[in-house]
Amino acid sequence: MHDSQGLEPLVRGIPPIRSRRGPRRRKPGKLHADKGYDHRHLRQWLRSQGIVHRIARRGIESSTHLGRHRWVIERTMSWIAGCRRLHRRYERKADHFLASTSIACTLIRYRRLTK
Repeated sequence: MHDSQGLEPLVRGIPPIRSRRGPRRRKPGKLHADKGYDHRHLRQWLRSQGIVHRIARRGIESSTHLGRHRWVIERTMSWIAGCRRLHRRYERKADHFLASTSIACTLIRYRRLTK
């Protein structure tokens, strides 16, 4: 499945975020994305959800302005890909894969905190 097809389920699946004041937030305030997400229906859907989007347009602007925001995600994904078991999905059950991912993220976070 292309990344743009998974954007709506991903945003809908964000759990409520606890805030210091007021009700829990159920959606992000802003969304940064590269040219792969440049589709009219995605822009309209994000606007209807009240989410401010910053999506690089194909053929008009470069994705370099999004680099400082995307770098954090790309770096994290490369750390997770460094775990051999997660690089290819060996587990058949989703629960096992999610548990392996959680363990890997915990170990990555522990290593970062001990530095």
